[in-house]
Amino acid sequence: MKGSLVVFPTILWLAGCSESPRKVEANGAPVPVNVVTVTAQSWPEEYEAMGTVRARTAAVVSSKVMGYVREVHASIGDHVAAQQLLVVLDAADMEAAYRRADAGREEARSAIPEAENGIAAARANLELARATFKRMGDLFASKSISNQEYDEATARLKAAEAAYAVAESKRAQLTSKIAQADQERSSAEIQRGYAQLRAPFAGVVTAKSVEPGNLATPGTPLLTVEREGTYRIEVPVEESRLAVIRSGSKVTVTIDALGRTLEAKVGEVVPSVDAASRAYLVKIDLPAITQLRPGIFGRGRFVVGIRPVLAVPCSAVIERGQVQSVYVVENATARMRIVTVGRKIADRAEVLSGLNAGEQVVSPIPVTLADSAKVEIRK
Repeated sequence: MKGSLVVFPTILWLAGCSESPRKVEANGAPVPVNVVTVTAQSWPEEYEAMGTVRARTAAVVSSKVMGYVREVHASIGDHVAAQQLLVVLDAADMEAAYRRADAGREEARSAIPEAENGIAAARANLELARATFKRMGDLFASKSISNQEYDEATARLKAAEAAYAVAESKRAQLTSKIAQADQERSSAEIQRGYAQLRAPFAGVVTAKSVEPGNLATPGTPLLTVEREGTYRIEVPVEESRLAVIRSGSKVTVTIDALGRTLEAKVGEVVPSVDAASRAYLVKIDLPAITQLRPGIFGRGRFVVGIRPVLAVPCSAVIERGQVQSVYVVENATARMRIVTVGRKIADRAEVLSGLNAGEQVVSPIPVTLADSAKVEIRK
């Protein structure tokens, strides 16, 4: 009795750089394949640094004067407009000071008519004294009056001139007093304005440490407002990279929480190095993205040079979990070989180990290809 021939298909799972494994079968006929010769290529050398997204513009709202908080009109997450009222302090003392300054100003201004009338009266007396002195002078010249009478006319003229000068001086003093009262009133008005804390610009409230009844002291943070739409990521960079990372340098930023990769530029390099970490801070300006929020984690990749690498198409790489492999063509036979894959740029994958320059790998991998299968290279 003839034994039946049983064929056991060999099942493999093949995948590209980002594909799931595929089922393949080996057979006796050569499998037509395309091959790619492994060559050295110049790839940019990158340095990666991790950091945190921050608002490019943020303001801490604090009081310039001491006072109890009467009203709070904002909470964390609120969107506020420029100059929107946020916090109101109890301003009874400042209001009283303003009213006193205003009353002093009005008192000084009310004295203006009296001073003007004094000047007018002194001017009239002076004109009369001058006219009288002129007549007395003519009479004295013609020996019609005595020396005593002429001296008396001279004294009356001098007294009138002095009285007019005093009236003018009082008016000038009143003008100075009014100017001083205006300054005091303006100062009191400014102090009164400090009781109302407003948003410096349109943005969102990200921090709050004040409630009605709290005592606000000068410089103590009450609210933090951050301008929306203008964010940057701040990353610490090793001091050895200071010479190659400068303002204006291009950076590729990856925001894992959003699944986004962004093209950005270095906006600012803080030259001072932290003594503990031996790193300096690089601030990268980010494009406007609505989903960005302060505190999000991100990674910046800086191009710091060029280096040669061995690269193959992603379609030549099989990934099974953490294991990567390729098919190398040797003597018209496909040999599966374990490799270590590094970075991927576009449709190319860097091979760190397992291949040598000049070797040929199958790309793309046919679904019928199996290890040790005979292959026919397409021309």
